[in-house]
Amino acid sequence: MNFIYRSLLIVLILSGAACTEVMPRQRGNLALPQMAFTTDGLEFGLRQHTAFSKEAAAGGYGGGGGGCGCN
Repeated sequence: MNFIYRSLLIVLILSGAACTEVMPRQRGNLALPQMAFTTDGLEFGLRQHTAFSKEAAAGGYGGGGGGCGCN
């Protein structure tokens, strides 16, 4: 039981340390292309289009259409 409390405390401390305020002069570093989740926006859009065309649904990405891949 003591191990559970210690591990929970460590997780809370680490998650609390991850929250920080970003100063305006630091926001330029976060806007660099290296910090993006996807490196190529066109490729990401193509993969999303292919995914929801094959799945016959648009899962919250704003596109519509069926599963034929013709949209």
